[in-house]
Amino acid sequence: MSWIPKIIKKRVCTTFVEDSFSNGALCQCGGARDAHASVALGDYFSTAIVNHWDSAQHSSEYPTDAFGELQFAGASKRHSYYLRLSWDTPPSMVYTLMTAHWGLPAPNLVVSVVGGEGRTQVKTWVREVLRQGLVKASQSTGAWILTAGLREGVGRCVGEAVRDHATAASSVSLNKVVALGIASWGLVHNRDQLVNPQGSFPAKYYVQNPSRDSCCLDNNYQAFLLVDDGSVGRRGGETGFRAKLEDYISHQRTGIWGSGSIDIPVLCMLVSGEANMLERVDLSLKTSMPWLVLAGSGGMADFLSDVLENLSSAPVVQSSGEGDSEAGPSVDLKDRVAERVKKYFPAEAETDKLVERALSIYQNRDLITIYHGEQEGPNDFDTVLLKTLVGASKQRASVDASPYNEELKLAVTWNRVDIAKSELFNGDIHWRYEDLEDSMTDALVNDKPQFVRLFTENGLNILDYLTYGRLESLYRSVADGTLLYQLLQRRLVERLGTAAAAPATSTVEPPSSKVATDNMQSGPVMEITLFEVSGVLELLMGDVCQPFYYDALDLRQITSKRRALRRASKLLRGDCLYRERRCLFPWASLFIWAVLQNRSEMATFFWEMAGESVLSALSGCKILRELSKYEVETETKLSMKELAQRFENLAHDVFSSCYRSNESRSFTLLIRKSPVWGGTTCLQMGMGADARLFFSHDGVQSLLSQIWWGDMKRNTEVWKLLLTFFCPLLCYTNLISFRDHEDQQQEEEGKPNEDGPGRDSDSMRQPRPPPKRPFIVSRWRQFWFAPVTSFLGNVLMYFLFLLLFAYVLLVDFKPPPPAGPAITEYVLYFWVFTIVCEEIRETFFLGTMTWRQRIRVYIQDVWNKCDLTAIILFVIGLICRMFHWSYGFGRDVLCVDYMVFTLRLIHIFAIHKQLGPKIIIVGKMMKDVFFFLFFLGVWLMAYGVANQALIYSYDPRLDRIFRRVFYRPYLHIFGQIPVEEMDVGKDWDMPCTDNITLIEDGAEPCRTLYSNWLVVILLVIYLLVTNILLINLLIAMFSYTFSEVQANSDIYWKFQRYNLIVQYHSRPSLAPPFIILSHINLFIKRTIRKVPSVKIHHFVLQLRGKAANRLMTWETIQKEDFLTAQNKIQKSSDSERLKRMSVKCVKLKFWSCIGILLYLFFQMEYCSNALSWIVDTLAQGSTFKPPRPPPTIRGMT
Repeated sequence: MSWIPKIIKKRVCTTFVEDSFSNGALCQCGGARDAHASVALGDYFSTAIVNHWDSAQHSSEYPTDAFGELQFAGASKRHSYYLRLSWDTPPSMVYTLMTAHWGLPAPNLVVSVVGGEGRTQVKTWVREVLRQGLVKASQSTGAWILTAGLREGVGRCVGEAVRDHATAASSVSLNKVVALGIASWGLVHNRDQLVNPQGSFPAKYYVQNPSRDSCCLDNNYQAFLLVDDGSVGRRGGETGFRAKLEDYISHQRTGIWGSGSIDIPVLCMLVSGEANMLERVDLSLKTSMPWLVLAGSGGMADFLSDVLENLSSAPVVQSSGEGDSEAGPSVDLKDRVAERVKKYFPAEAETDKLVERALSIYQNRDLITIYHGEQEGPNDFDTVLLKTLVGASKQRASVDASPYNEELKLAVTWNRVDIAKSELFNGDIHWRYEDLEDSMTDALVNDKPQFVRLFTENGLNILDYLTYGRLESLYRSVADGTLLYQLLQRRLVERLGTAAAAPATSTVEPPSSKVATDNMQSGPVMEITLFEVSGVLELLMGDVCQPFYYDALDLRQITSKRRALRRASKLLRGDCLYRERRCLFPWASLFIWAVLQNRSEMATFFWEMAGESVLSALSGCKILRELSKYEVETETKLSMKELAQRFENLAHDVFSSCYRSNESRSFTLLIRKSPVWGGTTCLQMGMGADARLFFSHDGVQSLLSQIWWGDMKRNTEVWKLLLTFFCPLLCYTNLISFRDHEDQQQEEEGKPNEDGPGRDSDSMRQPRPPPKRPFIVSRWRQFWFAPVTSFLGNVLMYFLFLLLFAYVLLVDFKPPPPAGPAITEYVLYFWVFTIVCEEIRETFFLGTMTWRQRIRVYIQDVWNKCDLTAIILFVIGLICRMFHWSYGFGRDVLCVDYMVFTLRLIHIFAIHKQLGPKIIIVGKMMKDVFFFLFFLGVWLMAYGVANQALIYSYDPRLDRIFRRVFYRPYLHIFGQIPVEEMDVGKDWDMPCTDNITLIEDGAEPCRTLYSNWLVVILLVIYLLVTNILLINLLIAMFSYTFSEVQANSDIYWKFQRYNLIVQYHSRPSLAPPFIILSHINLFIKRTIRKVPSVKIHHFVLQLRGKAANRLMTWETIQKEDFLTAQNKIQKSSDSERLKRMSVKCVKLKFWSCIGILLYLFFQMEYCSNALSWIVDTLAQGSTFKPPRPPPTIRGMT
């Protein structure tokens, strides 16, 4: 902060004006003669003619020499900020320094505590008002408290109260109280410890005897502004700057980056005070600053409360002019005020000025609130603050404005929904939409979900409120530095680069970030728009959803990203009429906005209000899990994952309620194509969101099993399928049981539901009923078109493919042309060609995504990578085996490729209920193997190199070095140890030589004898580490992984089962190589005859009109029932807990009272016995003769 002395100044007295009471030793500024510079002492002429010292005339500005951080010796480790500044420093500069550089949070309220300075004793009830009232209310509102910041009077009380509340408050509290001390520099004790022209980071500040009141700085304050007017030891030097700072803050907006609906409310609070405080009160009242006076605190506070309360009935004649005028208050009122001035300030000589100030204050009495804290108590102090500010704001409000608008805005700013409910939304006030609009925006931007809920429940129509323009403004209010802000800025730079390149095509270099930033400030076109929001959502959800907000931007028919970018840039340079239109799905749009900012409570409320609750929860889960991949901060990443899991749990629980209510409708819910969420379904979104818990639900698995078996019953044995597969005519017998659609439909229609769930279920099956076919054709299709039949055929044909491949490699692999290949090899080539055709069909001809999205989704799957690797290796091997020079290499590649094709069987058997979870466990253990191989490789390299160098002193052949450094130590692990070669004590029949020339020609070198003992020791250590330590470590890792995954392996398997079912459901009935016939048939039907697919409706169902409305209404009812049940459980548990606590409190109070009474009883009994003993002793003695007999207990004889 080396720039601070350049703009912040201090003041130094430059004219010595002699103080007549000090015999020339002191200046009227309070400084000694020796402390003044020679220039100040040398101006004798000025000294002679000046009678009164003035800071503006007799002091000069110099660069400040006291600023930085402050550490109180012996106190807390927290540092405070401090700054020495001149009294005429612009308050805007100081406010920016505090908020932007010191990091103080912008206030929602500023309470300036005036008076109570010096060593005057603060009354006990005033302390309680400050502690339980002011600081507690400020903590709930996020306020700044301004005092002198010294360890005396009210400043010390406020500091202690802030310290106690900060200790008791949670560390994650959002509203922290900022205690700001504004004191006169010349009044601060030990101020020399703060001086450092380069700044102190930190400055050590020592306080002598902290238990006594003094003018030392209080360590409980976060920041200090030490106002310098050139004086020393004089109070009041900071008054002018403090008033200007209060006035400046009162014109700043509340909320994040000034996004609130009102200016920051500033309230001055008067505690006792001296007579000179009247001028301070009068000047601030003329700027419409509200005041709260603590009646009974003494001094000026008592005087003003007496004048304003007891003289309110006196007539007041307003002056006719704007300034001074002969017309004024009545003589009677002046006399009464004069009497009270003499009563409260008898020592003051200039009473006329005080009377004039008091009368001026009296004319602005509407801005003053009298608070009798001794009578009312500090509990409702926050309500008093609110009403004080509201009363002052009503004086400044326009005639057309609602009288409760300011009160509502203050309640929103302070986030006091309890005050709003009790005072404003109790049914007595009729709120208009215009009254709630600004406050709703304030609540949304500043994350106040309770107010959003309150406004929604009290007349705010979200359809009228949320337009596309307002939605864009909400995205523009995203906080700087957040992940969402960075993603939006990246998209904005892309659009600005396209817009800049459009008029000037000669520009080759892409726009830099600086150019983009400059463009952003040039007009409304450069601001965040829905196109950037759509780009961010495409990044997060593009694999399962169509682009968002393309309808609003008129980009629906554009599939190319470049064309969409150019079209959007052109559109946004125009009038942007879409911003005036209503948002099509307001609750879902607000839900996305809240989820993108990771606002838990706000997103949950919007989820409750939005339709399609299951899909909305899964979408929130998807967005958050994708965002967590880009998030860098660990704490934010964890909170995103926790909120994502919460939404997945909500989707699971709501779907459970739906499944219990109606099974067939819940199936329709899973495959219904949503217009709100980009044409996706619950199953697709759940797969994209990695929602394993949701997929493990019995309802989801029941639908998958139903689709898997087709029209066959799910309890059909596998041997029956195999028998019918090899003898197709058996499908016309009763060997396999098929479901009867007519009976099922009649059963569903017979249910007591007026909405017709049978029709919905039937539409899920066949949206357009196909023509009735003969029994022979229909039964044939029922068997062969089932996914399980397709799976069975593919498995059998894949085994045949592997057998053919193995036969070609082992038996019938002919030389290159013209001698080969053989017929079987040509069949193999055609077989692989049909497999490639099927992979192309699955990748590019299924779904509605763009080619780029399809390729990205295809590559993300591990088994698709395996297929791609196998096909590429086969093509390389095929090409290489056709030439003599690469024939051997091509055969080697095909051998490796056979392994890859064989490993593909693992994925095929993932559908099996027993094998599927085990395959998942094996996949998890492979990660452990890689960690094991890392440790093993380190030891293997260390031992292999040392072993080879110790046994053979010289061996230049790389093939032998590689085998003996890596391969031989690896075999040691499995017990293959060539003792004859490694131990010189054993005979080795291998011929060897020590001739270097022969060794370089390839001869075997002889072993080194003198270091063989070290070889044996290294072998023992190596076997000890690898065979005992590392192998057991691997076993322990496998055991841990197995125990961890085994508990959730069933959930993993159910999740992965969906992909396999979708894959074989979309596949033709015939398996490769006969699948080429199905491809030709599909090409004719889809491309030439334009016959739509019927099977696709098993996974994607388009509902419109009444059917869609009925399903959405039913889902909403189930969600509301679920939320009601959850609230009942929560309330019942809370109420029971409160009952138990109340019973315990009653018992505790009862037994404590019993204990106190027993203690008093025993004490009184002891006193009675002691007194009786004294009376008896005195009565028996002869020394003392009492004048009367001892007393007796009344009522007793």
